Amino acid sequence: MKLNLNPFKADFPELTPLWISVFVDILGFSILIPFLPFFGQQFGAPAWQIGLLLSTNALFGFFFGPIWGSLSDRYGRKPTLLISQLGTLAGFVMMAFSGSLTMMFISRIIDGIFGGNYPIAKAIVGDVVPPDKRSEQMSNIGVAHVLSSLIGPGLGGLLSPWGILAPGLMAASMTTVAVLMTFFLLKESNPLLVASTAPAGHPAGLEPVGAQVAPSRRRDIWQNPLARFLLVQWGLHTLSFTVYMSSISLFANLKLGLDAAQMGKLLMMAGIVRVFIRYVIFVPMRRRWGDRKTSLIGLGLFVPTYLLLGFVTNQLQFAGILCLVSFGAACSRGILNSFLSRSVAPSQQGAAMGLSASLDSFAQIAGPLIGGVVLDRTPLWVYGGITAFFALGAFAMALRPLDLGDQRAAVPTGAVS
Repeated sequence: MKLNLNPFKADFPELTPLWISVFVDILGFSILIPFLPFFGQQFGAPAWQIGLLLSTNALFGFFFGPIWGSLSDRYGRKPTLLISQLGTLAGFVMMAFSGSLTMMFISRIIDGIFGGNYPIAKAIVGDVVPPDKRSEQMSNIGVAHVLSSLIGPGLGGLLSPWGILAPGLMAASMTTVAVLMTFFLLKESNPLLVASTAPAGHPAGLEPVGAQVAPSRRRDIWQNPLARFLLVQWGLHTLSFTVYMSSISLFANLKLGLDAAQMGKLLMMAGIVRVFIRYVIFVPMRRRWGDRKTSLIGLGLFVPTYLLLGFVTNQLQFAGILCLVSFGAACSRGILNSFLSRSVAPSQQGAAMGLSASLDSFAQIAGPLIGGVVLDRTPLWVYGGITAFFALGAFAMALRPLDLGDQRAAVPTGAVS
């Protein structure tokens, strides 16, 4: 297998400001992660209110993610992304100056309402990148998430002596950088808008105007059998992955007695492994075996790996499981998003990615609850079993052959007047 000797080469330089924007946006939130439970306790909130505070953003993102995606289909990616980022900025500023639990709740609600960054970013990738290269670019969103999650909590720790004010303002500053990057450097990629203003030539990955579907004539995503199938598969996968991620630290404490510092180091190692796999192993793997086989390997690996959680007896074994999960995630999550993007017409990219983001938000609500109840009331091996159960559903669905014919070519001509 030939390794990619220059993995950081930008095949699509027009996406560079998007990656920086996504990275900075996630970094802004990850700075705050160590503080949210602490300040909930400072305001005298019981444990259930702290849990609700952490879930509020996902709850509102569940409802508003599809709306932002659909708005980007109609009015353009760039303006809707800017509005979403400005809303996130307002939420961070309010959190920085929160003097009560109510203000913190309002700040998280605002951030959830304007949580369109992920679906719009995925829609932009669907606009710009041809189907055969889309999986690699979709996975960059996961890389941005991992890198920012590695850096953010440590940076937040350095700011901790100043309370929530300093990390809150730092998060707001990071989001301001993302807004400026989007405004000055990111180009509009919505096929309808680009095609209507483009000269004789048009950017790679976009179609001429005759191949577009007018917004008023778009099919409902849920009426597309292939897109519906892929959304259900993504829902099972993201639920299993979120149950794992949200409760793995508690499991490690109960099973092995690991403390927060030890767990932080292990999760950092797993994140580094995922980035390494993405750039050194994943690219040559999918180019040799294709998207479907690569995703099957990733999705199939989750099932036995989750089951093995119940049998770990030491920190080395546990570290090995974290690395295997990172391998599975690097080989599957970007490809699954690519499949969904390829299953819909160009004018439906935002709506499809919005529904995907909504399923992510649902998983972020349900995952911690499922993991917490299972670890609190059942034997520890059940935690790995329930996670593997959902992962098995996603893997079983991946065994079905997919007809991912070029949706662009399938769109009727003359749809735009």
